[in-house]
Amino acid sequence: MLRRTAYALLVLALAGATTACGRSAVDPGAARGARGPITVWLSNNAQEVAWGKTMVAAWNRSHPGQRVTAQQIPAGKTSEEAISASIVAGTSACLVFNTSPASVPTFEKQNGLVPLSDFPDGDAYIKKRGGALTEQYASQDGKFYQLPWKSNPVMILYNKKIFKKAGLDPEHPRLATYAQFLETSRTLVRSGAAKAAIWPAPSSEFFQSWLDFYPAFAAESGGRQFIEDGRVRFDSTAGRRAAAFWRTLYAEKLAPQELYPGDAVNDGKAAMATVGPWAVSAYKDSVDIGVAPIPTAAGKPPGDTYSFSDEKSAAMFSACRNRATAWDLLKFATSAEQDGTFLDATGQMPMREDLTARYPAFFAKKPLYKVFARQAERVVEVPNVPGSIDIWQAFRAEWTKSVVFGDGSTDAALRRASDKITKLLDEYGDPS
Repeated sequence: MLRRTAYALLVLALAGATTACGRSAVDPGAARGARGPITVWLSNNAQEVAWGKTMVAAWNRSHPGQRVTAQQIPAGKTSEEAISASIVAGTSACLVFNTSPASVPTFEKQNGLVPLSDFPDGDAYIKKRGGALTEQYASQDGKFYQLPWKSNPVMILYNKKIFKKAGLDPEHPRLATYAQFLETSRTLVRSGAAKAAIWPAPSSEFFQSWLDFYPAFAAESGGRQFIEDGRVRFDSTAGRRAAAFWRTLYAEKLAPQELYPGDAVNDGKAAMATVGPWAVSAYKDSVDIGVAPIPTAAGKPPGDTYSFSDEKSAAMFSACRNRATAWDLLKFATSAEQDGTFLDATGQMPMREDLTARYPAFFAKKPLYKVFARQAERVVEVPNVPGSIDIWQAFRAEWTKSVVFGDGSTDAALRRASDKITKLLDEYGDPS
């Protein structure tokens, strides 16, 4: 309650300061039908920037009166913090093509997002493009404040050369069950083939659990979300198994407790990583890559295994004055043609069903991506709940203490995290 009140006062104070500087408020009704120049922000990923500039150039050739300017998201500690600050200052771009679903509830609370559902064809377009995958992206009021844009389903990437050096079969790796994964990890490290079997960041940033616990929980639980229907779901048999699995990796020094200052796989220090399809192009010249599903206790078939989506959305921000142009551009940028261009340029999966059937030429040319495309049909998103970042931070604090550093039982840590997060859900859900 106090946290929410203080935050609300801060936003109001900053918004008041902005108004005092002369920035006029946007009339949503007038803006919804207005057309004209707009600005869009792109992530700093070089491949995405190149695609974005090409996409915008194609739009501008056909729409000289609705010129679009593409820029990278302003510098900040994180892109989420930079975007949040721009909302307060009223300087957001019309569209941001790198919006984290975990930040959407915060941006909503700041009145920073335009509900895409308010456009006459908003819901229909989003649902047709993404199919059943879109359901996880609706907000608590039932509206879409984000368009699910691109997915990077987390899988196990492994270095075939290191596996071979350790005497393992790189074409048939034993990674499906927890027992197999641990046995393989011990062989990799004890043989001296690599310092670490796997080396995720053990640090305490809220988003780090998306690359260790959450993919494991999604896989072991059969596709459950961290929070569902307002209730914590990770303090369960699936969650306890996933936590115990990772605890063993750290306890046996198969996963180091320190942060690696670089890319451990690329540098040959780790044999495996939990990554999305973006890594294929990153490692293409230095690592002979193999890809496997996230392990489970019993070894579920790949076709039944879920993972975390590591998705980024596209969203429209309330500072936008020419929203009709912004909506038309958003549909243009996420059309089947542009999605194919984006896939080819970045290797990241557009949030569409049946990717391999829709873009057969790409997957014939780059067959390694087929594994990620199939995984993209079975992904779990972060829950769309108020206080999302605080909730993940509360979980990460317990995870780091117990799982990474072995302080106390993992079962107790999950219970404490569950209790803390339940209180946060009550606090953020209290309208008073």
